[in-house]
Amino acid sequence: MSSANMEVAQKEASGKFIRFMNKGAPYLFIAPAALILIFALVYPVGYMITASFYDWRPSQPFSEAEFSGLSNYIWLLNDEGFIESFFVTVTFAFTVVALEMVLGVGLALMLERPIRGMSVYRTIFILPMMIAPIAVGLVWRYMYNPQFGILNKILNTFGIENVPWLSDPSWSLFSIILADIWQWTPFVMILCLAALQSLSSSVVEAARLDGASGWNLIWHIKIPLMLPVLVVTLLLRLIDAFKVLEVIMILTNGGPGLSTEILSLRIFKTVTDSQELGLAAALSNMLLLLVLIITIVMFTFNKVRETRQSKLKAEAEKY
Repeated sequence: MSSANMEVAQKEASGKFIRFMNKGAPYLFIAPAALILIFALVYPVGYMITASFYDWRPSQPFSEAEFSGLSNYIWLLNDEGFIESFFVTVTFAFTVVALEMVLGVGLALMLERPIRGMSVYRTIFILPMMIAPIAVGLVWRYMYNPQFGILNKILNTFGIENVPWLSDPSWSLFSIILADIWQWTPFVMILCLAALQSLSSSVVEAARLDGASGWNLIWHIKIPLMLPVLVVTLLLRLIDAFKVLEVIMILTNGGPGLSTEILSLRIFKTVTDSQELGLAAALSNMLLLLVLIITIVMFTFNKVRETRQSKLKAEAEKY
């Protein structure tokens, strides 16, 4: 081969290598993170899904577990305790998240205003979120105490008899909802406050010049502009509400009866009390499926909303 042909071949090889690197470089850079994600997330989830098809006990290695097929899932769907825990979980999660979103947005709108000592107020409001869940459970358990709890003391000053906050099924779910709202409303408030402060001042000022003020400004300008952040915040709180454990375990441990036993607590009891790892894995998969469905619905809603806004904007630009 002549030197000219060799030079051409080298240039072609060099060009192919450069094109390969341009296309493959991004994948090379994300490869370490992808490997970590596979071992830290995909493998455990796959292991859990596999374990749900076996009758597995802690006293035996997984290799000796008996394959049971869909029997764990069939048993759960016919178990009244699971059905009740499912509805308790859904009721708890959607109630706390709805109330936290309303209160969080309201507090963010209030703290957005230039008020004297605002930094102190913001610090006070976010303190509950910084406390460990176990400490939160203990604090609220003492506050709910029927003999010397401060809540009943306050009620007594108004002539109201003691309320069985944690021992009566009609009050127990409300009690854990109240504790969760107290702890996690600041999380919603912080994200909403950040969204408010990032809004374009020109848009808000233009709305004020057009006569928008008060509720009109909030409802028609600020809330729509905050909607992407609100959707993400709602999704994060829903996911977290479905897997809350420590506070409920300390306050009621799922009682009285099954009135406050959410699915995450039932999974814990299935492992520690019943020692049925396969059944606990099936429970975990069903909770994971529930959260996944909610996530897909939320992202679909957000995508449809963005597509609709893009179409409306494109149509407006034509005129």
